[in-house]
Amino acid sequence: MAENENRIEHEYGGSQIEVLEGLDPVRKRPGMYIGSTGPRGLHHLVYEIVDNAIDEALAGYCNHIEVTIKKENIIEVVDNGRGIPVDIQPKLGIPAVTVVYTVLHAGGKFGGDNSGYKVAGGLHGVGGSVVNALSEWLTVRVRRDGKEYEQTFHRGVAQAPLKVIGETGTTGTTVIFKPDPEMFEELVFNYDTLLTRLREEAFLNAGVRITITDERGDEPVRESMCYEGGIRSFVEHIHRRRQLEVLHPEVIYLRGQQDDIIAEVALQYNSSYNELILSFANNVNTPDGGTHEEGFKSAITRVFNDFGREKGYLKDKDENLSGSDVREGLTAVISVKLTEAQFEGQTKAKLGNTEVRGLLSSIVYDKLKEFFEENPGVAKAVFEKATQAARAREAAKRARELVRRKSALETSRMPGKLADCREKDPSKTEIYIVEGDSAGGSAKMGRDSNIQAILPLWGKMLNVEKARLDKVYGNEKMMPVVTALGCGIGEDFDLSRLRYHKVFIMADADVDGSHICTLMLTFFFRFMRPLIEGGHVYIAQPPLFKLAKGQQVRYAYNEAEMSQLSAQMGQGVKVSRYKGLGEMNPEQLWETTMNPENRVIVQISIEDAERADETFTILMGDKVGPRREFIEKNAQYATLDV
Repeated sequence: MAENENRIEHEYGGSQIEVLEGLDPVRKRPGMYIGSTGPRGLHHLVYEIVDNAIDEALAGYCNHIEVTIKKENIIEVVDNGRGIPVDIQPKLGIPAVTVVYTVLHAGGKFGGDNSGYKVAGGLHGVGGSVVNALSEWLTVRVRRDGKEYEQTFHRGVAQAPLKVIGETGTTGTTVIFKPDPEMFEELVFNYDTLLTRLREEAFLNAGVRITITDERGDEPVRESMCYEGGIRSFVEHIHRRRQLEVLHPEVIYLRGQQDDIIAEVALQYNSSYNELILSFANNVNTPDGGTHEEGFKSAITRVFNDFGREKGYLKDKDENLSGSDVREGLTAVISVKLTEAQFEGQTKAKLGNTEVRGLLSSIVYDKLKEFFEENPGVAKAVFEKATQAARAREAAKRARELVRRKSALETSRMPGKLADCREKDPSKTEIYIVEGDSAGGSAKMGRDSNIQAILPLWGKMLNVEKARLDKVYGNEKMMPVVTALGCGIGEDFDLSRLRYHKVFIMADADVDGSHICTLMLTFFFRFMRPLIEGGHVYIAQPPLFKLAKGQQVRYAYNEAEMSQLSAQMGQGVKVSRYKGLGEMNPEQLWETTMNPENRVIVQISIEDAERADETFTILMGDKVGPRREFIEKNAQYATLDV
């Protein structure tokens, strides 16, 4: 349950709803408020309403939040908090609930006398009004003071005054809304996306139950989540989902408070080579980190080096362990709750409060060091892991220097099989990484040589999920890719040196081709992640079928499209299935897969770092069970986007 320190003892009424400015800009520039008008922005609407309910939980007045995806992708969010105030807001002379849903920067978060929320995720006070502005319609119902009130809005405009619709013995708020098709590219909510976010909220608010129900199918799908262990349960959940082998059985939990800032850290080491740090401020995920992550990272590095030297794990001749050394195999969840959270932008991707850095640094250094003193067996296990990572880092450094010296002596630094393009402006160029010399040959002859470069792959593909960086250097398949792209890997990565702003992975449209794509994406994800985050990585989609009837030739990218086209073309159509890219002549490869005018491509993005990291761990890790389960569950969704 929320901390007692966060409980609000003051009266919560209309006078606590302060007005900062109007609502007009939202429909004109929705991206400024929800990040985008694509799927990410659509789901952000739900998060904003849920954040308001979470604020009630943080204040100690709410312990159950229900989210329902109704038919036609209508969303309903119900909480059992106090209910939004319905009395008249003094400055505007209208009910406070109407102000909350029609005026930007109006909410219980701005009161200078601390009479509103002490801790709030919806810090900017725009959540309700933005959702209202971007909805075709929205209805809010408030249960408060023995009565139930209701008001309905159309694209942000109240259709009638707030009215009493009945009596009730409960309290809370219900918000029902339908996103506006004029504002969003698509209007379909993803159940798993919402479930992941709501599970995070349940982990971050120990004892608060969050229920999600999807009513769109023939049978409702429902999950109810409540975690008494809080963020410790979060770390356990991550390792259990990925079936990772942990180095110590118990999750390490650190907690501290300074003035009105409460900080929690839960961490545990596993046998993998990858780190996963998830940070939150007032229950809001901060994927770009911020001062809480900075304080954590600096302190854990100091703990390892200071404690290591005190106990003899590090000798006088040894160099200090680096941050990447001590975080290898680490899963950590950081959660801070504070009154005046300073986020960058409404989407709150990064925390900026400087005082948080010092608190996290102090908590982690003192309490983790104390934990190691009391648990020498755990300390020894994680120090062995860190020193192994340090040795691998040194090996990678030597390998990197060897590659650099070798490159400096060569007349050309580019891979021998690279067919470069003539254009030198990276923003205008693209490279196709193609599996096999046969397909590479067709691609070289069929391409637009002015802007398109071709790099055929050969040799054994390295699964980097099971390898450290030192194994990448010298690998005959990976290093030509690194050299051709020109931006380095790991700590040396520099996106500004990227030689092609579009990087295509082109492989056969079969299981082997999908495996090759996954291996290459794993490589990019682990060692060149900004390449994906910057939107530079694409999958080229070759067709599976060629349909010919007389002079008419059509291509299909999946079974369903083949059947549809075959029916349209009528009797006498000849259907051929491609076994691989090498079967296509240069003209066909250009027309179906490489021509910018009509090619089918998929841009790779990282919407959710934890989910993406989990997917790569399952697909490319050592455990067969979770990989089989993932494939069986998701095989039905493995279709090509045309």
